[in-house]
Amino acid sequence: MHDQLIDGRALKMLCVIDKYTRECLAIEAGASLRSQDVILTLSRLMRLYGKPAYIRSDNGAEFTAVKVMRWLRDQDVGPAFITPGSPWQNGFVESFNGKLRDELLNREWFRNRSEAKILIEQWRQFYNEQRPHSAHRYQPPVSARRNWLETCNLDQRLTG
Repeated sequence: MHDQLIDGRALKMLCVIDKYTRECLAIEAGASLRSQDVILTLSRLMRLYGKPAYIRSDNGAEFTAVKVMRWLRDQDVGPAFITPGSPWQNGFVESFNGKLRDELLNREWFRNRSEAKILIEQWRQFYNEQRPHSAHRYQPPVSARRNWLETCNLDQRLTG
């Protein structure tokens, strides 16, 4: 996503959303997004949440960069690019981006990147912990994660 500070400087955001829980795992904000930023963010998230089978993304330069593709291959994680000009293939991310834009970015004028990072992180926590989500019977995404973990634990107890 792109936005700008009150003085017109660029603000770019890397949003990482869990496909199942719809939880926003990270929003990295800065002047630009380089392949190294993507790699560092995904590395951190994989340490926290485990390694996914694939990463779905658009065809932005930060995702198609040789460094990112090589890193994904080394991690044994497949890339899954949407078809250019087909945002419906990543509909839940487009929905998330719209909510971020409507509920935060269109309402705030960030004076600097530090302020933007703080307010974006506060909104991310609100989105995950309090904001109802229609895909999960109007429960917030963290409830979906909690329910999923409880189901996994129950399955382990029943089979183990």
